[in-house]
Amino acid sequence: MIVTKKDDTFLLFEQNEHGKISGVFAKYWQEQLFSGHQMREEVEYAIAHHDCAWINLDRKPIWNETHQMPYSFMDYPMYEKIAAYEAGVDEVEKESPYAALLCSMHYTAFINKDSTDLIISRYISREIDRQERLKKRFKDVVSQEQLKFHFDLLRFCDNLSLYICLNEPGTPKSKENKMFINGFPQIFQGINEKIHANWPKEDFVIVKPFPFEQSFKIEIPYKQLHKDDIKENGLQHAYDNAIVHYRTLLIDSEIQQ
Repeated sequence: MIVTKKDDTFLLFEQNEHGKISGVFAKYWQEQLFSGHQMREEVEYAIAHHDCAWINLDRKPIWNETHQMPYSFMDYPMYEKIAAYEAGVDEVEKESPYAALLCSMHYTAFINKDSTDLIISRYISREIDRQERLKKRFKDVVSQEQLKFHFDLLRFCDNLSLYICLNEPGTPKSKENKMFINGFPQIFQGINEKIHANWPKEDFVIVKPFPFEQSFKIEIPYKQLHKDDIKENGLQHAYDNAIVHYRTLLIDSEIQQ
């Protein structure tokens, strides 16, 4: 779950819905900037489904007593999270082994590979074995440079979608979530500089340099939970009965009047 605070409420975005928006970004990525065209369908599938592991977890949000708010993807209990990660990649691999490679790389990038925790180290070992097996399968189809681009594209689309969930519409650049103030870390051949996002109006996000074929609209659902409702009825009841809202905006290269 992606969780933000707003006054006396929490905004909750389901991870898989955020993943679908990431997939929309991938579909609009400029053809001339895409490396490894032969795998584009698989790459788009990976990006759109990279957070399907969270579907079951997000149906039953849990409360973080320490921080007095619902657990988010950033602080969710590790053992439950990595079990979901592994099961999610298993499901993706049934549809697209190459997409599973990218998703596995994505998840393990968040885990400390030097962990001495037996459960975590065994998870990392299994995923590295999976990655090596799948890399061998595609070594004559995809170059190392193309694989790196596909992985960077997944991370960029993920970050841009997170930008839209973690910031309030119209947030000034100086007050954005600190992860995004200095732009996105991925650098792509043909652009050769960091891509930045800016939110000048509530329903409008500017992306520069603009890597997409054209401007386009996106819509992501979320639920707004009141703290008093959670306290009175419990988190699950509050979540199940909350109204679904939608954050709708235009992605473009320059502000429209």
